[in-house]
Amino acid sequence: MDNLVEIKGLTIEFPMRAGTLKAVNQADFSIPRGQITALVGESGSGKSTLASAVMRAVTSPGRIAAGTIRFDGEDILALSRKQLQAYKWEKASMVFQAAQNALNPVVRIKDQIIETYRAHRSSASEKQIVDKARDLMDYVRLEPDRVLQAFPYELSGGMKQRVMIAFSLLLDPQLVILDEPTTALDVITQAYIFDILVKIHKEMDITMLLLTHDIGVVAKAADRVGVMYAGNIVEAGSVYDMFKRPKHPYTAKLMKAVPSLYDDLSERKAIPGSPPDLLRMPPGCPFAPRCEHAFDACRKASPSRVVWPGGHEASCHLHPDSQTVSIAEVRTS
Repeated sequence: MDNLVEIKGLTIEFPMRAGTLKAVNQADFSIPRGQITALVGESGSGKSTLASAVMRAVTSPGRIAAGTIRFDGEDILALSRKQLQAYKWEKASMVFQAAQNALNPVVRIKDQIIETYRAHRSSASEKQIVDKARDLMDYVRLEPDRVLQAFPYELSGGMKQRVMIAFSLLLDPQLVILDEPTTALDVITQAYIFDILVKIHKEMDITMLLLTHDIGVVAKAADRVGVMYAGNIVEAGSVYDMFKRPKHPYTAKLMKAVPSLYDDLSERKAIPGSPPDLLRMPPGCPFAPRCEHAFDACRKASPSRVVWPGGHEASCHLHPDSQTVSIAEVRTS
C-alpha cells in the first residue's frame, strides 16, 4: 500500500507533578495516499495528540519522546523551522476541533484569507488570492460575495466550519486532518458537511485523516480505520473488515455500543468501566480491566501486533501470534 504518512513507534509525553503521562504510547499507524482514514476511540484516547504530532503542533509541555513520522518519505521531525513553515498548510493542513474559534472575530473573512495566503506565498496579488477564495467558497457551498465580506460573528456555526474547511484547502495540500469537524453542530448540518468532505476527497484527490468517536460517520466516509485506546493503536484495517470482522475486543464493543435502526436496541450495550488513568496505567494490555476475554497474559504483558493478509492488524493476546500460550488455553481460560 502506498502510504502518504507513516508513523513508527511514536510516543508523546506530558510531564506532570504526579508523573509522566504518555498520551500516545509507541504508536504505529499509516495514512494511505488518496484515501480517507479514520481514527476512532473514546475521548482522551490520544487521537488529537497523535494528529497534532503529524502537524508538528504538540502543545507545551508535551514532547515527542520517541518514534518517527514520515510524510511522503520525509522525516518531518527533522525539518528546520523554514522547512516546517512550508510543510504546514502547503503539504498538510488541519481543521482543529471547534475550529470556528480560530477565526478572528473582528477581521473580515477575506482579510484573514489574504493574510494566511501571503504568509506562505508573499508574491501573490490580492486578486489571485480572492479568486482562489471565491472558488473554494463555492466548493463548500457558501455564497462568496456574502461570506468573504462578513465578520465571523455574522455566520452560523456550520458556515464557519465550512469556512475553515476552505481555509485548509487554500494552499492545495496533499493531506487534510479533520479533528471532530462537526462538533456542536446539529445532525442535519453534520451530514451536510460530511457530504462536502467526501466530495472534496473524490474530486480533488486529497488524502484525509478524520478523527472522530462517531462510528456511523466512519462507516459512511472512511476507507480505512484505526482504533485508539489509552494512547495505543489497538487495531487498524479496512472499514469493511473493522465492521464485519473486528479482531480486538475493544473494537467489537465499540461496534456493539452504536445505536442502529436495523436491529434490536437491547443488543446495544455500553462498554463497562472507564478508560485507565494514563498516569497509573495497569500492567499488560490497557484494555484488560474492561475486557471479558482477559486472561493472565493480558494482565502481565503488552500484546505484540499481529498482521493479517490485506493489512488488517491488531494487538491482542487472543491471537496466537501475539502470545506464548496456546489458543486452546485462551479459549478455556
